[in-house]
Amino acid sequence: MDAGTDTPGGGRSTPATEGRPTVGVEEEYLLLDPESGLPVPRVDAVRGIAGLHPAVHHDELQNELLQAQVEVATPVCQDLDEVGGHLLRLRHALATAAEASGCRLAACGTAPYAPSVPPEIVDAPRYHRIRRTVSRLADEAMINGMHVHVAVPDPQTGVAVLNRLRPWLPVLTALSANSPIWYGTDTGYASWRTVVFGRWPISGIPPRFADAEDYERRIDHLLEAKLIRDRGQLYWQARLSAKFPTVELRSMDVQLRADEAVMLAGLVRALVVSVTRDAAAGRPPDTRTPESLEGAAWHAARYGLDGTLHEPATGLSRPAGEVVGAMLERLGPVLEALGDTRAVAPLVHRLLAEGNGAERQRRHLAEHGRAGLIALIAAESAAS
Repeated sequence: MDAGTDTPGGGRSTPATEGRPTVGVEEEYLLLDPESGLPVPRVDAVRGIAGLHPAVHHDELQNELLQAQVEVATPVCQDLDEVGGHLLRLRHALATAAEASGCRLAACGTAPYAPSVPPEIVDAPRYHRIRRTVSRLADEAMINGMHVHVAVPDPQTGVAVLNRLRPWLPVLTALSANSPIWYGTDTGYASWRTVVFGRWPISGIPPRFADAEDYERRIDHLLEAKLIRDRGQLYWQARLSAKFPTVELRSMDVQLRADEAVMLAGLVRALVVSVTRDAAAGRPPDTRTPESLEGAAWHAARYGLDGTLHEPATGLSRPAGEVVGAMLERLGPVLEALGDTRAVAPLVHRLLAEGNGAERQRRHLAEHGRAGLIALIAAESAAS
């Protein structure tokens, strides 16, 4: 999960190539015992060992709320090959460090098995404040997301992009769903992380904003009312970065496989480019009601790609494969112009054929049991 930080990642923006905004990714992982699959509080040891790796910069490794979690942030990237290279490099360094520390790196959206006592939080004033504020929610924060930053030229454009991304967030949730198991039980949800994180304040699909001034005014009110302590505590599924000139999408579970994370980063960038063009052409944002969007978000978390999704334009239910196919068709020219087609389209088709992380976790648990599930998660998380 995101415990309220606004880490650099793709936000360390440099000027984008004309029409080709820079992109960066943050991923959150768990540290699991290799036998029991239980989260273990070894982030200091893992970060310490990984930080000694000559190919890892210290600011690429971040703490999260729990001592059984670690986060990585890629440098700003011009293309998806860079994103993939950095994610593989960082995953490999952390997986090696985790193994040396007696645990395994796990790129899954929830901890499939949980200890009987609340996990330890990182010993820092910010995290202690969050723990006091949210109470029991902190005990259940064993959830991991993937955040994609895409550069935007100014806040006004950023808000126009946010308004137009809202109906696409459930589709991204369904594609990325990778958190079906919770406390040793199949939840029946593809993305249980989405449900757990939705309990946090100022979360879910963001509201529609009139303009950048409205965005700032409403956040200032949240700060003045002490509903949030800082802008890092805006837990919306999409927001403007508080520190960097980026839109940050946060609706996705962390991915078992690094290449699927790259695919999602490519889809997000193409969506941002596409809706930026819509805004520049004066096309209005969607007119769907908040309850329609929230319902679609819940449905996507519940079923993932198994069954139907809600079409972004109309809000009507259609087979999930058709909705994803229409998304690819819409974004095809943009992906081609960005040079991202090869890194995105085949991976989307593979995901539809083989299932997302949630489906693969369920299948492996049924076929190989608890030990097999933990082995799958560790193997795919560290695979290069």
